[in-house]
Amino acid sequence: MTRNLLRRDLAEEITARVLDGRIAADSRINEVHLARELGVSRTPLREALIGLADRGLLVSAPNRGFLVPPFDPDEARQLYPLVAELESLALRWSSPQDLAGLTGGLDRITAEMAAELARQGDLSNLDDRWHALLVSRCTNPHLLRLLEQTKPLLKRYDARYFGGVERARESIDEHHRIAEAIRVSDLATAMELLVRNWVKTLAYLEDMG
Repeated sequence: MTRNLLRRDLAEEITARVLDGRIAADSRINEVHLARELGVSRTPLREALIGLADRGLLVSAPNRGFLVPPFDPDEARQLYPLVAELESLALRWSSPQDLAGLTGGLDRITAEMAAELARQGDLSNLDDRWHALLVSRCTNPHLLRLLEQTKPLLKRYDARYFGGVERARESIDEHHRIAEAIRVSDLATAMELLVRNWVKTLAYLEDMG
């Protein structure tokens, strides 16, 4: 149990470093230095790295160890529409009554996002919370598992996206409108707005190059 917890903690720490750029894209992870810095042996560290490679956040390269993949426009073009459709389906697999009960929580998180934007803070974790709450009433565990496996792959791209203030403001407004559509039981509009939100994020990233 202790070993499993250590491996999970290490995976979370490495993930955080990849997402915030402390471990740069298109770089190799120096296992010796990282193990020393984190105060662990290489065995649990390697187990955590293998797990992250299985999830797609890292790449395992023969004779080179573990690499952080470079930003790949083709990967983003595949992932963003996929997540958009999965989240849209998650709404379809949720009862209207359960969804309506989420709107207060969605609004509170959106308000937190607006306040964080005014402070020029990081919105990505709040956005994760908003989307996690949105799909939390989905009754299809297989769909939720697909989302859980896929969404971490977007995090590297999202970190770049939320650096854009104007697009962040627009996204916050879209979050408001999705919640409002759910509040009035207009599921079709909520799904359409949700897909549009993800597609616009992809378009913004492509414009950034």
